[in-house]
Amino acid sequence: MKLTFLGTRGYIDHATTKHARHTSTLVSYRGRQLMIDCGEDWGNQVHDVRPDAILVTHAHPDHAFGLKAGAPCPVWASAESWQAMNDWAIEPAYRHTIEKRKPCNIEGIQVEAFAVIHSTRAPAVGYRISAGKASIFYVPDVVWIEDRTAAFADIDCYIGDGASLDQNLVRKDKDGNLVGHTPVRTQLTWCQKEGVHRMIVTHCGNQIVAGDAQEIDVKLRRYADERGVQAGIAYDGMEVVLR
Repeated sequence: MKLTFLGTRGYIDHATTKHARHTSTLVSYRGRQLMIDCGEDWGNQVHDVRPDAILVTHAHPDHAFGLKAGAPCPVWASAESWQAMNDWAIEPAYRHTIEKRKPCNIEGIQVEAFAVIHSTRAPAVGYRISAGKASIFYVPDVVWIEDRTAAFADIDCYIGDGASLDQNLVRKDKDGNLVGHTPVRTQLTWCQKEGVHRMIVTHCGNQIVAGDAQEIDVKLRRYADERGVQAGIAYDGMEVVLR
């Protein structure tokens, strides 16, 4: 399985050469390509990626709005996301609903959706993805992962939410529901508790994108070392091969 981080920037104004595009990742296996998320700054450029299928985590602008004018291939998303994307110009034949905790095969890649807490207006899922002998769990926006032990079981790498390194961006909405983003430091603790030894940070927020790179790297390394986890920050165009 090869991962190509097409974009690694969260829904923020600040951008750099390393974090220029909205978060999207391409999973490649045996000549097939599965694109995860297609935010509004992808637009027609999704055609240049030439994915065989697109997987949507949730219907926020930086994760799905690049599909408003249509899709070049089949799109898989939860029922809640399809409700939000119902009037988009995606051909009916390209619309596929993925059910939570029901593994399915998408272009030869095994995908299982897990419910996560992130937004009440745009309910999100994370994906356990397996190809060959490699498995990952991918969730770019998250407060909490339901059934986390099952989601993390025997994975090679956790790819998580970089909206904040150590600042708390979790809050309650008007109905008392938790929404927002859990810091990377806490997500590393999840990895420690579940025996996951590697984390890659994507969907980078202002603290990472606009911060001092050396200072951020020192902090991340300290948080990761304290928990016995190898951690790094993804950047646009980065490739990782898992075997």
